[in-house]
Amino acid sequence: MISNGLDEDGYIAREGSPDRVPAEFAPVVDAARERIATAFGPARLHSAYLYGSIPRGTAIPGVSDLDLLLALHREPTPDDHAEADALEATLDSAFPQIKGVGVLLFGTDTLLSELERYDLGWFVACLCTPLLGEDLAEQLPRYRPTSLLARETNGDLALALPRWRERLAAATPNSAAPDAIAPDADLAALSRAVSRRLVRTGFTLVMPRWNGWTSDLTASAEAFAVHYPDRAEQMRLAAAVARTPTIDRAVLAVLIDDLAPWLAAEYTAVHGEKAPRP
Repeated sequence: MISNGLDEDGYIAREGSPDRVPAEFAPVVDAARERIATAFGPARLHSAYLYGSIPRGTAIPGVSDLDLLLALHREPTPDDHAEADALEATLDSAFPQIKGVGVLLFGTDTLLSELERYDLGWFVACLCTPLLGEDLAEQLPRYRPTSLLARETNGDLALALPRWRERLAAATPNSAAPDAIAPDADLAALSRAVSRRLVRTGFTLVMPRWNGWTSDLTASAEAFAVHYPDRAEQMRLAAAVARTPTIDRAVLAVLIDDLAPWLAAEYTAVHGEKAPRP
């Protein structure tokens, strides 16, 4: 492998591996594999994947979460989602070394579709580590850090802004209820989601010029800073909040009302808008 997350041919290298799972998290991964197989079975489950810090080898006990993607033979049903919710709760309560579990469900037709080729397909092929079943990456192309990939992964940031503003407003006391205080957990969750999305979008904005791939938040912010020095400190702030969520509404206002709309407009100007989904 050469630098910037590319292989020797200049394609984005798969970033995770079973060999990189830290020893403290090996029992978690083993339990996830066993319980996924039991809960979904071969009739429903095509394949299962890890993604995030655990397969990258950067997970921190008691801080990192367990991220899973399940590819089903058909599109997921409400019963499938209920099963996934139960799986999340079971794993989260059983292992103190993880702080939360997230399970994504998709049908294989969606993951392999032309529409998702440069979004979910790329995600599976480059950011997911096989855990169970036949690897869908074998049916997907290799990917370079192109403007097309940038557009299809993060070219829809503008769609998230109204939801973020609504969540921040709902978490902020108003004159009708001046004594109301939003739960800190709500603000912390919002700050984590917003900041991680902004850092990833900021990085993919400059990804073709940087000519590589990274999931490291600090490296992502610094790659962005080279090309947008006027916004560098805001992006570094986003990276810091992504690592350590905040309940400071003033910080959230900077990210949601200033950095985010500028970034959405700049992204569209540079890469265009993501193909609309149904």
